Amino acid sequence: MEVTYRSSAQLATSRSGHLTLLHFINCSFVSRRLNELSKHNPLWRTLCSKHWLLSDADRLQSGVSWYCLFKQYYRDLGRYMQYYPVLKRAWEQLKSFLQQTCPRMIASLKEGATEVELNDIEAQIGCRLPDDYRCSYRIHNGQKLVIPGLMGSMSLSNHYRSEVLLDVETAAGGFQQRKGMRRCLPLTFCFHTGLSQYMALEPAEGRRMFESFYPCPDQTAQDPSAIDMFITGSCFLEWFTTYVHNVVTGEYPIIRDQIFRYVHDKGCVATTGDITVSVSTSFLPELSSVHPPHFFFTYRIRIEMSSGASPEAACQLDSRYWKITTSDGNVEEVQGPGVVGEFPVMTPGKVHEYASCTTFSTPSEYMEGHYTFHRLANKEEVFHVAIPRFHMVCPPFREPVVRTVKTPLFYTTRFDDHDDDGEYCDGDGDDFGDLRGINMAALEGAWCPRHI
Repeated sequence: MEVTYRSSAQLATSRSGHLTLLHFINCSFVSRRLNELSKHNPLWRTLCSKHWLLSDADRLQSGVSWYCLFKQYYRDLGRYMQYYPVLKRAWEQLKSFLQQTCPRMIASLKEGATEVELNDIEAQIGCRLPDDYRCSYRIHNGQKLVIPGLMGSMSLSNHYRSEVLLDVETAAGGFQQRKGMRRCLPLTFCFHTGLSQYMALEPAEGRRMFESFYPCPDQTAQDPSAIDMFITGSCFLEWFTTYVHNVVTGEYPIIRDQIFRYVHDKGCVATTGDITVSVSTSFLPELSSVHPPHFFFTYRIRIEMSSGASPEAACQLDSRYWKITTSDGNVEEVQGPGVVGEFPVMTPGKVHEYASCTTFSTPSEYMEGHYTFHRLANKEEVFHVAIPRFHMVCPPFREPVVRTVKTPLFYTTRFDDHDDDGEYCDGDGDDFGDLRGINMAALEGAWCPRHI
């Protein structure tokens, strides 16, 4: 028998070769396992649901695996991953709500813009669009130029406003380069008042980048480019999702298939016996100014008698009393017959609503008071019904960086107000091609009957 002897070096080399082979086999196994895990359907299903809000029905319709579906969406929308689920969910909630309450608005929504179209718009205006704005417009490219507008309405007897959410092409046509509004892109537009909300694409002339605002010309400045601003949002994402939340939660009432931007403080309710009074308010930037200080509000009051009240509790409103306190401490008391020229009769289950308006020279005030009623069965039985205290506070506002003061210009606003009738008024709005925003000429010769 032949015996083979190996040196220690040969043995070491042999062991090393075996170890290398084993290591390679192990690495291959681990790599294969990792590859299998990386395409594990439950994992990618979770990611597709989290980032793209996709359902099992979406995957079945696509005909590909969850892994491939995620890759498809990522290639198209990957840059918007932090915004997409929030904005997509907001749009879906809004559309679901509108389908039930304002179905004609659904037809006015436009299909999403493409990435190429948004890039072309950026090249056209010479400014970068924020990613949250781009993301939203990939989902829906705004709204067709129709009434009512998606971004809310307001109606008084001789004043009507309804803001359309502009598509990106129309918005680019109204992109501002003039002094005082440089690098500002319109977000909304109202045909009747010329009112627009804008988004600042650069931090210039006292604005912060990407914040949204209503422009308000300074009527006391010598320079016509002196523009004050009522701030409505710090970025597009906040601006849009806050609005949608207020719509879908019922914060804004739906009146004749339109969204009205009245805000109701849930604590602003008072019940006296069988009668409950609640109040909601709204600030009207198109009829307000910072210089001179002139802040315009409308408020909507709901008076309701409990359906469980006795028929003998039926009554009629005779008069109103208001106590108004401004932020500088001034107090005013107002009283008069009826409400907006009416003397509503309240019976069990009856609801009476009306709108009125007020102007003041301080950024905030609050009102409270009572109505005087008499019983129909006994006119001698007179009683008061409390009106809860409600606050009216204008949005945050900011002055331009530099303003040259001239002799103040004073004016009065006039409104013969009663329950809003939804009629469209032919305002002297600015030319649509310019989209300059607020129409201060609408203030000329107007009057507001305070606290009616």
